[in-house]
Amino acid sequence: MKFLDTAKVYIRSGNGGAGCVSFRREKFIEFGGPDGGDGGKGGDVWVECVDGLNTLIDYRYQQHFKAETGGHGMGRNRAGAKAETVVLKVPEGTEILEEDGETVIADLTHVGQRMLLAKGGNGGFGNAYFKTSANQAPRRANPGQEGEEKWIWLRLKLIADAGLVGMPNAGKSTFLATVTAAKPKIADYPFTTLVPGLGVVRVDAREFVLADIPGLIEGAHEGSGLGDKFLAHVERCRVLLHLVDGSEEDVGETYKVIRRELKAYSPDLAKKPEVVALSKADLLSEEERADKLSRLKKAARRTPILLSSAAHENLDLVLRALMRAIDTGKAEEDEAARVDDGWQP
Repeated sequence: MKFLDTAKVYIRSGNGGAGCVSFRREKFIEFGGPDGGDGGKGGDVWVECVDGLNTLIDYRYQQHFKAETGGHGMGRNRAGAKAETVVLKVPEGTEILEEDGETVIADLTHVGQRMLLAKGGNGGFGNAYFKTSANQAPRRANPGQEGEEKWIWLRLKLIADAGLVGMPNAGKSTFLATVTAAKPKIADYPFTTLVPGLGVVRVDAREFVLADIPGLIEGAHEGSGLGDKFLAHVERCRVLLHLVDGSEEDVGETYKVIRRELKAYSPDLAKKPEVVALSKADLLSEEERADKLSRLKKAARRTPILLSSAAHENLDLVLRALMRAIDTGKAEEDEAARVDDGWQP
């Protein structure tokens, strides 16, 4: 299945059905009164977060969603039927935005969340509604109310506990393939990964979701390389695993480039907890390991972990560090939620 994280779609709710002008006509009833029924309500357009989806690829092939018009009223006081609702099904982590691409309408992060995007028009009144003591035989009825229409953007941000960031060819896909059952494309050239990937990591009888984000380069927040579209997928991660290629000449500057891009894209993103690892350690001599670890430690202001996915060196050490950071993040979120709810210890 192809990955698609943005889609522009047109939605239109249904018009209300028209009211009916009708009079009762039966044998032996000389002056039958008005009996025109009301029109039915037009169909609504909703969006719903569902399980089992991880891409917006369906919206590449269908961009227009129109609800039906409500049924028209009929004689004998028969009201028109309400039109069926149209539901756009999206994966967890989908944002709904206005046509300007900036104004957020909804942010669906949990399965089962629903939101009304366009309300169907109300049905018109039949002539029975307009009967009064002064006008016993009204010959008027209302047309149905017009539906709503607009273009919206769907934007998917992957929901993962941890996100892999780093320069192209830093070993992110290799790490993901080693510690999960995911099978990303792996090759010895930059930009092998063109779409984000997800995998489930198991460590110490526990699990968390890890996202592999395509490689970033200098200027990514302005659209350079693969652009800033993939930085959005890192926003929902609780912790970042920053991989720095051990074969780089200046590992400290390589680390700083990515940090600058994260900060330029979103200051909140740059504040996320981070685990730093020097990858491809199996390609380095003991002397090179010590030198590059020292440089990276100075740049990152924390002790990096020496990592080799190919040789399975220090994999458990990295995974446990991520698990601790995830637990800390969840505890902080729970505490913030209790404070927002007015909970008192």
